[in-house]
Amino acid sequence: MALCNAATLQTATLGCVLVCVLSYLYLNGNVGGPEANPLPSQHTKRLLARNQLPSKTACTCSPGSAQLKDFLPPDSEELLKRRAKELQQHKARTQSVLSTLLYAPSNSPLQYPIQGFKVRPMTPTFIPGLALHAEQRSNYTVSLEVSEGVLRTTIPAKGVQVNVTGNGESRLMVESSSLEALNELLADVSYTSTIYHIHTGDLATFQFEDHEAVFPITIKQPQPPVLYDMGKDINSQVTITTKTFLRYLELNVLLKTIREFYKDIEIIIADDSIKPEKITGPHIQHFIMPQAKGWFAGRNLAVSQVTTKYFLWVDDDFLFTKLTKIEEMVKVMEAVPELDVLGGKVQGDQFYFSLIYEEGDEVEGGCMYRMSRGRYRSLPGYPECSLVSGVVNFFLARTDAVQRVGFDPQLKKVAHSEFFMDGLGSLMVATCGHVSVSHQARLKHKDTKLYEEFRYPPKSDETSKLQLHFFKNHLKCIKYG
Repeated sequence: MALCNAATLQTATLGCVLVCVLSYLYLNGNVGGPEANPLPSQHTKRLLARNQLPSKTACTCSPGSAQLKDFLPPDSEELLKRRAKELQQHKARTQSVLSTLLYAPSNSPLQYPIQGFKVRPMTPTFIPGLALHAEQRSNYTVSLEVSEGVLRTTIPAKGVQVNVTGNGESRLMVESSSLEALNELLADVSYTSTIYHIHTGDLATFQFEDHEAVFPITIKQPQPPVLYDMGKDINSQVTITTKTFLRYLELNVLLKTIREFYKDIEIIIADDSIKPEKITGPHIQHFIMPQAKGWFAGRNLAVSQVTTKYFLWVDDDFLFTKLTKIEEMVKVMEAVPELDVLGGKVQGDQFYFSLIYEEGDEVEGGCMYRMSRGRYRSLPGYPECSLVSGVVNFFLARTDAVQRVGFDPQLKKVAHSEFFMDGLGSLMVATCGHVSVSHQARLKHKDTKLYEEFRYPPKSDETSKLQLHFFKNHLKCIKYG
């Protein structure tokens, strides 16, 4: 490849830079704390300063959004300070040098890995693909520099015209009059991180004359898989879960309809009723909670006890019908293993929504808009299904994925979308129209009045929920469409 002189190279680089966006490849980066996050080296500081991502700007609230600052208590200065501190700690846990914006130099003779180079912490690993492609010269000199590790290559035998400087250090220089000999040594260069971290990274600088390239190194502790034995039938694949409060009449109707179609499937009930009644029967687990602990606390309890790969969430006043075909939902989830949650219809209504979220700046926070009936695209191979952000209270879910997100027990009475807000960017969600469940007619019984007192919260509960979004989700505004 023909080489340019320095002036020509600078002009060409400015004129035809190819942008290779490697930002946010791996977002579970440095865990907070000075011991886990040593101060960046001068080499890293220099790279970060040169390749800094543009600062985030304030997001735009959708018309009609609730401005969450308006719901804060009058004296909220300390609250704002705690919120800012928590955001910085969150960033320390989820960002690393692997978020740096890197540029691929044009017309470069340097060959190097641009993506996918992973090493185990403190374990020597050969850097794949390192090479120099240059025209004939009397001498070739290349250098490699890293921040969080050391570089090594083989020491050349006597008589070979190769000089290696910095072997076992953070900066390695290789010089030779033979391009072939130099490339042989580059093929033997290994990287060893000098810090222990389960998921962080390093940036390597590769130089030859006026050419310079930077590539990422992912330092990651491999994770053993957690696998579920699907067994031979639906009973070993799915657990049905529900939460109940003062609605035993409805719950017993639900259980009766489940047993019409699934005689031996496991059912888990979380119950925070004021005067618990006993629910018995084969393949039923009934967990009694402290009184009125709330909707999401009960969901957490029920899902925590699931041992199957999937669980089906249902409300305690649903009805199974011949269209409640759990096997059809499992079939979709198994065919599209990236999916985490799959919703269906309730009483003929396929409710779903999309979440439009802008991160915003560090001071005010982000903007969230829940768009009802918003969907992204059809699920490939399943035209009756669409990718969305959230679904109704009838869904099949991957147990381990939902357990990682969890249900915030601070939300006691009215909550559902909030789970999908917490799982945004973590859970892949879809909705399908070919599986449905029915809904019981509203029944009047001895606990109806007491139930409604708990079911419909005062305005103060809604204010508390908005305050929670302001702090926990770092939101500036939210709109439920």
